[in-house]
Amino acid sequence: MEECIFCRIIKGEIPSFKVYEDKKVLAFEDINPISTGHTLVIPKKHAENLWEISAEDLAAVHLASKKVIKAIKDTLNPIGVACLQLNGRGANQIVMHYHLHLIPRSIEEPELPVSSWEIKQGDMKSIKETAERISEAVE
Repeated sequence: MEECIFCRIIKGEIPSFKVYEDKKVLAFEDINPISTGHTLVIPKKHAENLWEISAEDLAAVHLASKKVIKAIKDTLNPIGVACLQLNGRGANQIVMHYHLHLIPRSIEEPELPVSSWEIKQGDMKSIKETAERISEAVE
C-alpha cells in the first residue's frame, strides 16, 4: 500500500533502525518507544490486522520474533518482554499494517496498563455462553 508508513519503510523510502530482516519479515526499533529496545516485527506483505494476514506471514512474523526476543534478552537482560499486537482502531491500532510489539521491561519501569488489570470473577453463565458461541463459529 502506497500510503502505509510500514510499507514505505520496507521499500526503503523511510529510514529505520533495522534489527532483523528475511524474505518475509522486517524488524526495527520503534521510534516512539515505551522502553529501550522496543522493537516492531512486521510482515513485508501488507496485511492490515490479524483478520487479514495470511497464516504463512503470521507464522513468519512469530518465528522472527523468537529470534529477536532472544537477542533482546541476550543484549538488554530485561526482567520480561511484553508482546503486544493490536487489531483495529477500537483496540488503538495506529498504523494499519499488522505488527507485533516486543517491549522489554526492566525492574524500574512502571507496569504496562494493558498487562495489569483488576482481577474480578466474571459471570460464569455469561462466560460459558460466549465461549459456546465463539466455539461454534471457529472454522
